Amino acid sequence: MSGLTLERLSKVFTDDDGSDIVAVDDVSVDIQDGEFLVLVGPSGCGKSTTLRMVAGLETVTSGDIRLGGESIADAGPQERDIAMVFQSYALYPHMTVRENMSFGLEESTDMPDDEIAGLVEETAAMLGIDDLLDRRPSELSGGQQQRVALGRAIVRDPEVFLMDEPLSNLDAKLRSQMRTELQRLQEDLGTTTMYVTHDQTEAMTMGDRIAVLDDGELQQAGTPLECYHRPANRFVAGFIGEPSMNFFETEAADGTLVGDDLEYELSGTSAESVGDAERVTLGIRPEDIELVDAVGGEHDFETTVDVVEPMGNENAVYLTFGDGEETFVATVGGMRSVEPGSTAVARFPEEAVHLFDGATGAALKNRALEDAAASEPRV
Repeated sequence: MSGLTLERLSKVFTDDDGSDIVAVDDVSVDIQDGEFLVLVGPSGCGKSTTLRMVAGLETVTSGDIRLGGESIADAGPQERDIAMVFQSYALYPHMTVRENMSFGLEESTDMPDDEIAGLVEETAAMLGIDDLLDRRPSELSGGQQQRVALGRAIVRDPEVFLMDEPLSNLDAKLRSQMRTELQRLQEDLGTTTMYVTHDQTEAMTMGDRIAVLDDGELQQAGTPLECYHRPANRFVAGFIGEPSMNFFETEAADGTLVGDDLEYELSGTSAESVGDAERVTLGIRPEDIELVDAVGGEHDFETTVDVVEPMGNENAVYLTFGDGEETFVATVGGMRSVEPGSTAVARFPEEAVHLFDGATGAALKNRALEDAAASEPRV
């Protein structure tokens, strides 16, 4: 197997009126041999275009793609030793499962038919579809079709797997099951994998590392916990995590953040991290907001409960300051009763808050990973 390197990769399309549309802008990332990297971001951010350039389905405007240290940017798709699993599965409807899985090997290799047949049957058994080999795609469920598409990629024994939102057509329960199966399969095969999704749950649970894209630009590449607890900027902080991080726009004044609805006094390194920034965005994740009985400190704020969303294991509690229309959310244990319209005191522990430059969005202060790991879950 081999590592994959994207070096200052860009893709520019030309519109009908002759104007340029930058789909991917100077993206650089190293994917180690055997690593599972997830490209995640909102629709239109350039993640699928990046994947298609790696596959050879889109030409590269500038930059380079290296597989095992060798440039493949100008190589044809069939020359790249890369297998791709598409969102639509792209199975041949007139072929059986056996024929779909063997077709690529028959067309691209000189492997004898009996070896191909043995490899197909071995892979089908690994995926639990060996009893479906003589069926056609129309006779299969979505999950079974997805396994066939995976099997077609696996039998090729490629250097790299590319996966373009392969679980998006499945229902929620099957999608959760297939996430686990894909992780187990990739660990067993040890194949370098590049996986595209807009689903942050998939990104957080599946990837060794995740690369967050927005508007064609790489915002951050790191482990799921690094991106969650130490986001590089406000975009990453808001995109990773569900419910999303809460943000409050403030002005910095002598170590105090002054917003429309709150004043938050900073101390020590938190105050120092603000530096010369005049506008500062205070961020805090919903699980870090504590609902306490009464105001007992400078970081406690009286709020009104707007909406409560019971999730079973937890409740998402939407709060407002006074009569304000803007809500923010806190999560509490599912056994705790919170009534809409009631008054609640929200505590924002200083060690849990994030600070971002109000002008650039860059992170000024994040929660330390060791602090997050040491925190005890609340009941």
